[in-house]
Amino acid sequence: MALKYFKPDTPAKRGLILVDRKELWKGKPHKFLTEKLKTAAGRNADGHITCRHQGSGVKKMYRRIDFKRLREDAVAVVLRIEYDPYRTAFIALVKYEDGELSYIIAPNKLAVGDKIVYSKNADIRVGNCLPLKNIPVGTIIHNVEMKPLKGFQVARSAGTYASIAGRDNGYVILKISSGEVRKFEEDCRAVIGSVSNIDHKNEKFGKAGRMRLKGIRPTVRGVAMNPVDHPHGGGEGKTAAGRHPVSFSGVPTKGYKTRDKKKSSSKYILTRRNSGKRK
Repeated sequence: MALKYFKPDTPAKRGLILVDRKELWKGKPHKFLTEKLKTAAGRNADGHITCRHQGSGVKKMYRRIDFKRLREDAVAVVLRIEYDPYRTAFIALVKYEDGELSYIIAPNKLAVGDKIVYSKNADIRVGNCLPLKNIPVGTIIHNVEMKPLKGFQVARSAGTYASIAGRDNGYVILKISSGEVRKFEEDCRAVIGSVSNIDHKNEKFGKAGRMRLKGIRPTVRGVAMNPVDHPHGGGEGKTAAGRHPVSFSGVPTKGYKTRDKKKSSSKYILTRRNSGKRK
């Protein structure tokens, strides 16, 4: 997909850059693979706002994505590539030989009519799903499992991917697009290729109204608030955030690490995403 640039005929079009989606399916999603989700607007079960700047937005239906692909050796044909309002990547509607329909995350360069399969001995081709132990070193992959048969969790958003860097005593070493190097069990599965919509990061929406349609509300700076509203608030005139900038709830920010040092999965991380020089 390419980018669309607009002439500044109106103020809203000045600097507007969008992804050209003319090749996507223009109809409605498959009815029996959709459901309505209740929007929480950033509130938890008690009704308290735990994630600010969320609310309103246009109505949308959730597409149920198959993040497990457990049908081994069942060949599926790609019927169409669709837009999904709940995720940055595009999705693909596939049809199995017995007529069952399913949505999957669409890899980059996957086209209508292509055949995909989950098999332990499948070809190294875009869209095919294999165990990590059967994928050659250097292959670009996405939709990686963290535990065998649990479902895809890593590298699912637009343009992301991971590459196989090596093997080590029943584990496969992956380098993720964030720069993190991590070990995965060799029986975990992954899909060949990178995730679609690689130009998503280059979009510019041009006006605040487009973000409101997406359910994102305005963000007010803490230093512009009163002391009762934010730790940075108050003061005479313009004041700096202080020697120790914090979030709305008082948690230190700008480099403060919040990951639990005793987390059991830390032993699988070989290189943190923020340490060392990214390539």
